[in-house]
Amino acid sequence: MFDKSLFPIDPEKMMEMFKLPDITKAMAGMKLPQFDAAELMALQQKNMEALTRANKAAAEGYQALFKQQLHIFEQTMTELQAEMRKFDPMKSPADATKQAELARHAFEKAVENMTALAEAAQKANSEAMEIVNARVRDSLEELKAMSEKMSG
Repeated sequence: MFDKSLFPIDPEKMMEMFKLPDITKAMAGMKLPQFDAAELMALQQKNMEALTRANKAAAEGYQALFKQQLHIFEQTMTELQAEMRKFDPMKSPADATKQAELARHAFEKAVENMTALAEAAQKANSEAMEIVNARVRDSLEELKAMSEKMSG
């Protein structure tokens, strides 16, 4: 058996200090709002539909971006091959000038294409975020209305 005289602290009393009060007694006097479960489910359904629309918009935007990248790559390669067939390194320095001009043109086109692709990606992201933001705003208004209806 445990000899309490060896320790000045009573472990049983110590355990009593750490017991949690009965929560049901503490909450008995509190009035918690009652939410309409069907209304909450409808709200969550709208949230899921908005996320689905946002994901679809983003996917469509990225798919269009990928197609645009592929088109640009094919077009650039076709133009480059056509120009390279015209180039003859055995000819005069004028051909070297043409080659430099071709390289400059290719660089400018690449920068232009990258800018267009970046803008397309930003547009896809913006469209998806607008769908989510609109749903968040609507959801907050719906929760506010639901809360007012319960308290009124």
